Amino acid sequence: MATYRDAGVDIEKADKFVEYIKERVKEVQGKEIVTPFGGFAAGYLLDISKYRNPVLVSTTDGVGTKLKIAQIMNKHDTVGIDLVAMNVNDLITTLAKPLFFLDYIATGKLDLETQKQVIDGIVEGCKQAECYLVGGETAEMPGFYKPGEYDLAGFCVGVVERDEMLTGEDIKPGDVLIGLPSSGVHSNGYSLVRKIIADKGYRYDQYVEELGGVLGEILLTPTRIYVKDILSLKGKGVKFKGIAHITGGGIPGNLVRILPENVTAVVEKEKLPKLPIFEWIQKEGNVPEEEMFKTFNMGVGMVIATDRENAEKILSLHREARIIGYLEGGKREVRIV
Repeated sequence: MATYRDAGVDIEKADKFVEYIKERVKEVQGKEIVTPFGGFAAGYLLDISKYRNPVLVSTTDGVGTKLKIAQIMNKHDTVGIDLVAMNVNDLITTLAKPLFFLDYIATGKLDLETQKQVIDGIVEGCKQAECYLVGGETAEMPGFYKPGEYDLAGFCVGVVERDEMLTGEDIKPGDVLIGLPSSGVHSNGYSLVRKIIADKGYRYDQYVEELGGVLGEILLTPTRIYVKDILSLKGKGVKFKGIAHITGGGIPGNLVRILPENVTAVVEKEKLPKLPIFEWIQKEGNVPEEEMFKTFNMGVGMVIATDRENAEKILSLHREARIIGYLEGGKREVRIV
C-alpha cells in the first residue's frame, strides 16, 4: 500500500505550515479582505467611490539565485522581504499604491523552520510596503528540487488614478535625474557574484575586512522597499515624470525603459553613492566598469525623472535623494559619463 507521504509529500506538515501562515497574515490584513484566509481564492473589496478613474496595476517577480546564498547560509528571513520588494518596487514606478500580495513557494521537501523564516520575511516586506498578504501556494515537489532547495515567486496588485499613472511620456530635455540609494546588491546580478566567489575561493561565512562583515550576510541584505518614499513625496505635492526601478540590466537597461523617443539620459557616475560591495565585486572579479553598470544597481535602487523645480523639492524632502544626471536631446539611450 502506497501513500502520498511515501512519495515524499507530507500533507500534515503542510497543514501545520498553513496554520502558521494564518497567524502571521493577521498582521497584514484588514477589513478590505472579504474571504477567509486559506480558501481557494482571495477577495479584496475595492471601494470604487474613492477613485475617479482607477487603474489596477499588477506585477510578478522572484528573487533569483540570491536564494542559493540564503540556502548555503541557512538564513531565510531576508529573502521574503526581497520577494515583496521586487514586486512592489516595480509597481510603485507607475505611482500605483500596492493593495495586496501573493506568494508561491516551491520545494522538494517542506522544511517548516525554513519556510517559517521565509514567511516572516514576506510579512515584514508587506508591512514595509503597507499592503496585505492575501494568499499563496506552497508546492512540495519531491524529486524536482534537491534537498534544502526552494524557489520563490511573488505577485502584487495595486491601484492608481488613470490621470496620475506614470508612463514617462512627459520626460523631456532639461529634466533632472534623482537617485534614491540602494541597500546593496538587492536581488539582481547574483549569478555573477556567485561565480566570482567560487573562482576566488571565498566562503560565504568568511569575514571580509573591506566589507566590514561576513560575506554571505552582507550579500543577503534585503532589497530596499521604496513605496513609502515615493508615496510620501507624492503626498507632499511632488510631481514625477517617470520612475525607473533599477533591477537586472542595471541603470542603462532600466532607465531606458521610461524614456520617450529623442531623449537621452545622462548619468554622472561620480554622483552615485559609493557602496563597498560594488567596489569589492569589481576588484575581485576584475569586472569591466561597463559590465558592472549593465549588471548591478551601482548604489541606486530607484531613479526619478522630473523637472528642476520638483527636483529641488525632492532634495528638500528626502535626505538621501541626490541628483545623479540629466536629460538631453538625442537618441533614446542612457549614457554613463
